[in-house]
Amino acid sequence: MTATEPPAVAGEDRVLTVPNVISVVRLLCMPVFVYLLFGRDNRAAAASLLAALGCTDWIDGYIARRWNQVSALGKVLDPVADRLLFFVGVGAILIDGSVPVWVAVVVLAREALVAGATLVLAAAGARRIDVTWFGKAGTFGLMVAFPLFLAAESTFGWRDTAAVLAWVAAIPALVFSLISIAMYVPLGRRALREGRVPG
Repeated sequence: MTATEPPAVAGEDRVLTVPNVISVVRLLCMPVFVYLLFGRDNRAAAASLLAALGCTDWIDGYIARRWNQVSALGKVLDPVADRLLFFVGVGAILIDGSVPVWVAVVVLAREALVAGATLVLAAAGARRIDVTWFGKAGTFGLMVAFPLFLAAESTFGWRDTAAVLAWVAAIPALVFSLISIAMYVPLGRRALREGRVPG
């Protein structure tokens, strides 16, 4: 290790951790979600699985912090699972017709923009940008809203309530998500400057 390299954090080179296993399970469950929605035409089961997958995003992060299981692989695997969950989940629900088109398009465009900007900044040598509170709140709200949009078109007896709750979660989540985009512009510029400063 040279003098300009940051010291390695103990344990970050681990691969087999509980959060990483959860992230892999989330990835493996995505085809199951698509099968339930299109292969079985079971929106209730698909909505339930999508809601469970959304909850695991919070669970694996909590476990990583609480029991010191943060790893370098997890820092990559978790956001990849998040992005894929959004693209696959939202895309599938959009195709199914269970969510207003404009809502899905805004979310997918935002996710594509974030993913693209992240890759460009990383290639340009920018330091890693931490997720803002608005970004986390927006992601959480959307992970609640989309299963509810799907549930609202399912055989659940509470589907009318689900339709209302979907909008209650979606509107503030969309606002938070768009605010986070605006906040990431100066954060990205600063990360790029700091990443290029010689140590």
